[in-house]
Amino acid sequence: MTTKQRAYLKGLAMSIEPAFRIGKSSVTPEFCEGIREILEARELIKVAVLNNCADDPAELARLLAERTGSEIVQVIGKKIVLYRESKTQKKIILPR
Repeated sequence: MTTKQRAYLKGLAMSIEPAFRIGKSSVTPEFCEGIREILEARELIKVAVLNNCADDPAELARLLAERTGSEIVQVIGKKIVLYRESKTQKKIILPR
């Protein structure tokens, strides 16, 4: 992903609400499956890390990206933005 594409996705992510919240149970296989499903439907999602989660948001972002086949757009504070191009319902056209 180029810096231009990342900047474009960051701009789109500013207006979306978190689709998932990571709490004290952290990242489970079911949680990852839910992330995969919503990435297929939306392509770009925001995940919030709640205060009761002891894990580092940057480490959680890396783990989620690895398990879901997505790319980390950004991690700011306790918010993670992930992107994965949909195989069936392409909605976001990235700049070149």
